[in-house]
Amino acid sequence: MIPLILGFKDVPDIDVNICITGQHKKMLDQVFEHFDIVPDVDLQLMSHNQSLSEFTAKAINAIDSYLKDFEPDLVIAQGDTTSVFCSALVSFYQNIPLAHIEAGLRTNNFLSPFPEEMNRTFVSKIAALNFCPTTQSKLNLINEYVQEDKIIISGNTVIDTLFLSLEKIEKLNIQIEGINRLDVESFKHEKMILITCHRRESYGEGFDSICKSIKKLCLKYSTIKFVFPVHLNPNVQDAVNRNLKGQNLNNLYLIPPQPYLSFVNLMEKSFLILTDSGGIQEEAPSLGKPVLVMRDTTERPEGVSAGTVKLVGTNEISILNEVSNLIDDEEYYKQFAKKNNPYGDGKSATLIIAEICKFLKLTK
Repeated sequence: MIPLILGFKDVPDIDVNICITGQHKKMLDQVFEHFDIVPDVDLQLMSHNQSLSEFTAKAINAIDSYLKDFEPDLVIAQGDTTSVFCSALVSFYQNIPLAHIEAGLRTNNFLSPFPEEMNRTFVSKIAALNFCPTTQSKLNLINEYVQEDKIIISGNTVIDTLFLSLEKIEKLNIQIEGINRLDVESFKHEKMILITCHRRESYGEGFDSICKSIKKLCLKYSTIKFVFPVHLNPNVQDAVNRNLKGQNLNNLYLIPPQPYLSFVNLMEKSFLILTDSGGIQEEAPSLGKPVLVMRDTTERPEGVSAGTVKLVGTNEISILNEVSNLIDDEEYYKQFAKKNNPYGDGKSATLIIAEICKFLKLTK
């Protein structure tokens, strides 16, 4: 949302009010600070290990009060979180039009990813404007009988943010928490594999299998560095502590979750990325980084078709084999590491702002 927030500052007669839920507050504060953005409202909805039902109930009530107080002409929400689902529902109840950024992503399996697939499917039904990253995401909405005049192919603003962040990183002394500066500098000359995982559908056996594959890779490739920012969710922490911590793996860095700019810095320095994240599947191709997705489904098939992303699931042997292939086979690696990004060219925000101004009958 950062390129939209920054872009709207140049539009007369539009007052942007920024509301956050409080999720990942520390990381959010740091990235907002870099871009001189100050949220207007923090709903402070996060509490330790709360259930989806508890969060949803709190979010609906808090967002309802917020929108009644602010009375916006349009609500803009991005992605497929439960926060977005709640924002869409309350906007519908209050008869406020909603613009959905990153619309139309689908796996067609409500349990994968869970609960995101259901969230985004619901939001598409009521959004006044659906900004789709790709032609495929537009077709997904048409197949669900969303009116075509409510659908705009825009690319994804996450690519805009990535390019803005790369400019910031060049100018700033970005630290990587949990890794000393000498080791970070070595990533420029030695292979480093970046790892992230957090998906609910992998809790338990899936995470154990992922961790076991990481251990085997560390032992097999002792000269390669493996950097794993460990998500704060207790289910992830438990699996990592059980399988990886205290295993004398000198080339494994188990570090805290990183601020956005620090993470972009790690992505840029990586050899390949092993992840179950959605956004990374879109960002990494712009950096020429192969992505192995530890999921059985993806709502971003364009990356798979473009040859920059491959699904490997959570199976230990599959992860081990695919990472090994990319390390050992230079030609195979080159097929992945091509800067061919189907999700946009970094100019999505300009298009979206123009369409929103048109919708609101304003001129830039």
